[in-house]
Amino acid sequence: MSKVCQITGKKAMVGNNVSHSKRRTKRRFYPNLFKKKFYLPEEDRWVTLNVSAAGLRTINKNGIANALKAAREKGLVANI
Repeated sequence: MSKVCQITGKKAMVGNNVSHSKRRTKRRFYPNLFKKKFYLPEEDRWVTLNVSAAGLRTINKNGIANALKAAREKGLVANI
């Protein structure tokens, strides 16, 4: 599975490692992802999502149903 949050759309970024001598080499910054199960009471089922820490905060703030609805509109979640 790719390292993309299914709620916020956060994904890996590219940057540089900078040594003490200021020599730069490429590196990747990965999002803080978790595999979490959420219960959808409207559909009476569990769904497993790959979410970032920011995605968990979004779900806590807006609720799982509203967060999934917004993610579907953005095209981040296909058929969950």
